[in-house]
Amino acid sequence: MTSSQDHLLARPMSSEQDSREDAVFPSARAPRRLLGALALLMLMQLPWPRWLFPQESPPVQVLREGVYWLMAGLLVFYVLFVERRPLRSLGVVKPDWKSLAWGIGGAAATVAGLALCYLVIIPALGLPAQEQKIGELQALPLWFRLGLVTRAAVFEELLYRGFAIERMAELSGRRWIGALAALVLFTLAHIGYWGWSHLIVAACGGLVLTALYLLRRDLTSNVVAHWLTDAVAFLLT
Repeated sequence: MTSSQDHLLARPMSSEQDSREDAVFPSARAPRRLLGALALLMLMQLPWPRWLFPQESPPVQVLREGVYWLMAGLLVFYVLFVERRPLRSLGVVKPDWKSLAWGIGGAAATVAGLALCYLVIIPALGLPAQEQKIGELQALPLWFRLGLVTRAAVFEELLYRGFAIERMAELSGRRWIGALAALVLFTLAHIGYWGWSHLIVAACGGLVLTALYLLRRDLTSNVVAHWLTDAVAFLLT
């Protein structure tokens, strides 16, 4: 990586480093900028891919995935060229072996939590386990499932952990409020496809991933954890 790129990535920041960054980027904390970030977050919460391509044929599903990647690119563009902030403001830092190790550990914790939901909590509440939806995804071609899992890990961690937590925390002045708001948005985003009964599952997975981000502030760890969790469900069949 060249020196001109190094300002975009750095190791996870301490609270002292956070204070220094706030001093370097004071305009990003201005109410107008933060309200702009909130507006973008709300726009990206809308189901644009399904609105634009509502059919379920294979070519349309591929186009829908392309919309998600376009939204991810738009988010990065907004941070770099509208907010004029580095990618480390989203938790994008130089990965190392700890990023992978924490990602694997986060995946193990998430899978354990989801197993508890499916095997204990959901049956106890008499809710449907969504076997049909899971079966539909598992029946898709392996190459498409691989792309789906990768897109979900990258886009959802970028939006709901890196962007939502950081910007909502700045807007509210409390990191825990930002984390809680991001968790609620992440959970509600899964209703469109999975239905209301899936809220427990989405909230459980989101809780572990949110805790991992707060602990590490390393988006790579979150992407790894998210990817491995979905891979267990949708690739190992």
